[in-house]
Amino acid sequence: MRGAAFRDALARVIDEQRGSLLPWVPVLLGAGMAIWLALPFEPPVALYAACLLGAGALCVPRGAARMFGVAVLLLALGFALAGVRGHLVAAPVLTRDYYGPVMGRIIDIDANQAGAMRLTLDNVVLDRIAPQDVPAQVRISLAGRQGFFQQTPGTVVMMTARLTPPNGPPEPHGFDFRRYAWFEGLGAVGSTQTPAVTAYPPQDGALLIERVRMILSGAIRAHVAGDAGGFLAAVLTGDRQGLSPEVNQWMRDTSLYHLVSISGVHMALLAAFVFALVRGAVALVPPLALRVSSKKIAAAVALPVAAFYLALAGRDIATERAFITVAVSLGAVLIDRRAISLNTVAIAATLVLLMRPEAVLNAGFQMSFAAVVGLVVLFDALRHTQHRWPGLRRWRAMGWVLLPAAVSLVAGVATAPYAAASFNRISHYSLPANMLAEAAMSFLVMPAGVLALVLWPLGVGPVALWVAAQGTRWILWVAAWIASWPFAVSAVQTPQPAVLPLMTLGGLFVILWRGWGRWLGLPVVAAALVLWGLTARPALLIAGDGAAVAVLGAEGRVFSKPRGAGYAAANWLRSDGEIISQADAAARVGWVVGDGRATIVVAGQRVLHLTTAVAARAAQDCGGADIVVAAHDLPPLGDCTVFDKTVLRASGAVAGIITNAGLRLDTVEATSGRRLWIR
Repeated sequence: MRGAAFRDALARVIDEQRGSLLPWVPVLLGAGMAIWLALPFEPPVALYAACLLGAGALCVPRGAARMFGVAVLLLALGFALAGVRGHLVAAPVLTRDYYGPVMGRIIDIDANQAGAMRLTLDNVVLDRIAPQDVPAQVRISLAGRQGFFQQTPGTVVMMTARLTPPNGPPEPHGFDFRRYAWFEGLGAVGSTQTPAVTAYPPQDGALLIERVRMILSGAIRAHVAGDAGGFLAAVLTGDRQGLSPEVNQWMRDTSLYHLVSISGVHMALLAAFVFALVRGAVALVPPLALRVSSKKIAAAVALPVAAFYLALAGRDIATERAFITVAVSLGAVLIDRRAISLNTVAIAATLVLLMRPEAVLNAGFQMSFAAVVGLVVLFDALRHTQHRWPGLRRWRAMGWVLLPAAVSLVAGVATAPYAAASFNRISHYSLPANMLAEAAMSFLVMPAGVLALVLWPLGVGPVALWVAAQGTRWILWVAAWIASWPFAVSAVQTPQPAVLPLMTLGGLFVILWRGWGRWLGLPVVAAALVLWGLTARPALLIAGDGAAVAVLGAEGRVFSKPRGAGYAAANWLRSDGEIISQADAAARVGWVVGDGRATIVVAGQRVLHLTTAVAARAAQDCGGADIVVAAHDLPPLGDCTVFDKTVLRASGAVAGIITNAGLRLDTVEATSGRRLWIR
């Protein structure tokens, strides 16, 4: 009897969910993909088959059991699709450091975080490396601003460069650039101090869209000087080279950076402007407006315009995701469905994941769909409120005033956990910043920018461009002003790996589940927040090249030296939730420094960092230390744990965790396991 009662209760719960199950499809697919990406080993083919067959067998029964089987099948399908994608993108990866001549065709030009120009090359030729072992693509940063550099995509260039395989995480469980590079097709990264010399000009028709993109970007920056031109070029073409590091920091500190990167905001504004323009034009011809659906004509025109914008702005994950979301919404209009609903958002998310399973771990993907889901819930609530209390319609004018604030608030709350976890910063004034900036973006920058591109062949594009520039200058002024406010930004430490999945699951359960059971998601969100607060950072960190060692002291992270392993050091401080330079962190009390040696005690273990080549060559024994670190190779020292150049090349970065048994040393190699992207 109890079993039958339980089955009946479960069947009633499942029946309540009918009609609202589609949004769970991308959730389950994404969960399966995330599991595959997080595995510490490469699954054998038999495991894929077993997952799919086992899940398929669970779909055979009827009722609640079948629903459970379908859920497991979606998990297994996501797992398998991620594996297929991982093998399909396989390409050669550089296995050792390389210094010498490099020749290749430019397929992309952008800027790194320091503002230096960066080239992505394909058809690469390297000296003394067999053609079958040469990476399909390499990315090279050019020294300085390279203002003289005039090459465009399609140009074959030559240079002397230093290349390395993609680097592993700066600490165990940290962001793995090797995985990102694998799915992007990057087999090596590096830099050059020499000019890039043209070997061959672009072939006719080769990378034409990319060349048009760079020509437009240059023309925009020629007509609109300074950061305003760089901002406008970034918005209209996706080329962010013209943005200074200072502007980038302002935008991040005020949560306005989404206005710079091509995202759903830009694609939606573009589509909405074209949609309104075409629909208005149809309405001006009454005989036509009475015979056709102006809404469908507008959607049919806006869709190819959005597709052209996708091609022009560059096909990265963020741009593709934005286009798919807009395309699904316009498609819904064409078939007389609501343009924006949880179902259309689910279809868009599913399509993105089917194309790029790795996007599930992408912060942009997470933030974009979190914001859209939050806004859909907001507008659904407003619509239901109007139906329930019709008398509120008289306050519609006030609603239009409050709506922008509500939209910014909901989008900010929805994306805050993902932004904080990914960028380790919380902007306290994001609400006023977005309210002041987004109006200019919606009513000046995008409409005038689109008109400028359309009117450019007629010679009057610069007039519309001037109007758009006024909007960009206002946005930059808002960003600089609000970023200068006291306490504009606070740092937050990186959470444990389980925090975001738990928070996402709990939040989605509250939104998607029907009935009182939805509130069970709130304790899950609360548990995730508690877990985040309890996250303990490593007491000891050793860079993968041995150039930096840092311990967690009473004041915060303390470094053995003010320079060295800059990328890893910056990541450690950011993950600790500190806004401080490595030099300032090295000035804190803790290390005893002298004669190329730095020592400190961590959890009863004496750590010795040999900070110079002279000190490393002079080392004959452990020097009374339990752990010895050096960026150079060391001779056998005795009864101590040694992390020198050879050991660290195999182990990767090291983290020391304090446990009841003492200091446990975790390495990147041990925690990452063996995957396709790990060599």
